[in-house]
Amino acid sequence: MQPRMFLGVALLAYFTCMLPAAPANDGPSLTIESAKDHLDFRVGKELVTTYNFSPDVAKPYFWPLNAAGGVPLTRAWPMDATASETKDHVHQKSAWFCHGDVIPEGIELKDKIKGVKGVDFWSEAPGHGVIACVDVGKPNAAKGHAWVTTRNEWRTADKTKILDETRIIHLYDLERARLIVLDIDLNASVCPITFGDTKEGAFGVRIRDALTEKDGKGLLENADGKKTEKECWGRQSKWCDYSGKIEGKPFGLTLLDDPTNPYPACWHSRGYGLSAANPFGRAGSGFPAMQDKTDLVKLAKGDHLKLRYGLLLHTGDAKDGKVQECFERFVKLGKSE
Repeated sequence: MQPRMFLGVALLAYFTCMLPAAPANDGPSLTIESAKDHLDFRVGKELVTTYNFSPDVAKPYFWPLNAAGGVPLTRAWPMDATASETKDHVHQKSAWFCHGDVIPEGIELKDKIKGVKGVDFWSEAPGHGVIACVDVGKPNAAKGHAWVTTRNEWRTADKTKILDETRIIHLYDLERARLIVLDIDLNASVCPITFGDTKEGAFGVRIRDALTEKDGKGLLENADGKKTEKECWGRQSKWCDYSGKIEGKPFGLTLLDDPTNPYPACWHSRGYGLSAANPFGRAGSGFPAMQDKTDLVKLAKGDHLKLRYGLLLHTGDAKDGKVQECFERFVKLGKSE
């Protein structure tokens, strides 16, 4: 071989070795499909969840919520009126974020709900508030991650805006589990805001009957090893899990509270199937962890409150589903976003 030809081959081999390897296809792609009144989140062809924000709903909600294999983990009623499940608490639509008493300081409210000082975004009683989705950005996707930015207006019953919200929704594929993350930015753009002292909040789910303590054979469990509603309700913990068996196979759903949130959540988690992370409840809520606390969460006009929560859809119970390990991944993801 001629010297120049040898040198050329050597240089080609050297620079070929220096090139980055082609990314491996380690799993199915994640996509977000945008429609007029909803977003579909998929891992491969499997639907993980649909984010519903039709103008005629009281607040955006996720339904269905499916574990791997397309197994639904939350109650289908009232979205599916024919579902053979419990039919109570019509406002508990699968999964949602809101609060039951948001007080717009300086604004006179024409509609009031008994026991609520401000606007009730939790219930759907006459006079309830509405969280209206007013903008949906372009969906984005990367390896193992898809996300989209949405914008909401929190309005009184007579459609007066009192609060702006930016809500970024993320989907991650954790192999055996799917993780949905909400990055929430509440902006007191209109007036000072006080979040009232009530147990009715804030990031909640209503699991399907088969997983409940009351009607199924499910189990509530938190990060501190406390079990059942009696030990979990009104306590603070990094996460709270509901797990049980569906057609003989174990599945679970966990809510995750980011440790960087300025107000740690207490768990409004009930044996009948509700589980909710509530950062706003104080002594008046009845939460044992807040029995001496009266310092309400307040925002001056123009201030922002940023919160981050996760929703983990997993196989197995909290131990076999490696919920604590998934929580640690959730925390790390928040630092890298």
